[in-house]
Amino acid sequence: MKQPRWQRRSEERPAEICAAALEVFAEKGFAAAKLDEIAARAGVSKGTLYLYFKDKAELFRDVVQSAVSPNLQALENAVALSEIPFAQLYPMFLGRVAEMTTRVPIGAVAKMVIGESRNFPELAKVWHDEVVGKALATMTTLVERAIKRGEIRDGDPRLYVFSMMAPLLMGVLWREILQPAGGAPLDIQELARQHARTLLSGMLVEQPR
Repeated sequence: MKQPRWQRRSEERPAEICAAALEVFAEKGFAAAKLDEIAARAGVSKGTLYLYFKDKAELFRDVVQSAVSPNLQALENAVALSEIPFAQLYPMFLGRVAEMTTRVPIGAVAKMVIGESRNFPELAKVWHDEVVGKALATMTTLVERAIKRGEIRDGDPRLYVFSMMAPLLMGVLWREILQPAGGAPLDIQELARQHARTLLSGMLVEQPR
């Protein structure tokens, strides 16, 4: 049987607070998120919340590190160790990222960062350091490896990665911002499949017949 929150071990509380904070940040954004509400959703007092997090910015960093980064890191590790051809690896990676966006509120957090980073630049730094920068580095390395193997055409590996991932970001933001305002529903996973096919047709080196 599930224990009441006040009977659980203290080491469980940071994870519970981060889970509650993720919900509140996704619903209300950073500026409007109140620590009182986060504490209430986590089933702790505001004083208890301050035992683990000094402020809202530190809480946001821990939310990203606990809820978003592990999912992305597991996927990055899997593709980084894979030896399958790039023509198979890229569609697999993009499809898994698309699937992950249906389970983890990446779009809601990204929307919040984009909308509020001007007033809270620390949000953009956390998002870059913990999510975007790491994913970009992993995929750039994979593209460099594919170029050296002669699988894809010569080009700037980093720019390739921007081209590879941009439509998915657009799709996620469409779903978060424009679809609720009346935009037609978008199938993110089908977008990933179609984009992978389209981009690979221009990236892959033609093999001799």
